[in-house]
Amino acid sequence: MRFIKIINKRKLTLLSIFMFLYVLLNLIDGERGLISYYEKQKKIEQLFKQKKALTVELNLVEKKNRLLTGVIDTDYLEILYRKKFMVGRDAEKIYIK
Repeated sequence: MRFIKIINKRKLTLLSIFMFLYVLLNLIDGERGLISYYEKQKKIEQLFKQKKALTVELNLVEKKNRLLTGVIDTDYLEILYRKKFMVGRDAEKIYIK
């Protein structure tokens, strides 16, 4: 009985404490909290790095495509031929990685 009287007198204080703890936990660990924010920042950085790598790879593929279409670059075809079929000239040493 005494416990209930104490709780009735301090309802506002208890409610304030619980609300403060709730807001604090959500700010730190919630879906939009501080920890989630840093995880999303890492994910954004990874995606930017991946985009940059894919852009470089796309540019390389476009360059190779340009060399093989239109005016054919015989030097590039020779490089491809040597690489794919491991063919060399007379008295040429070929090293395989």
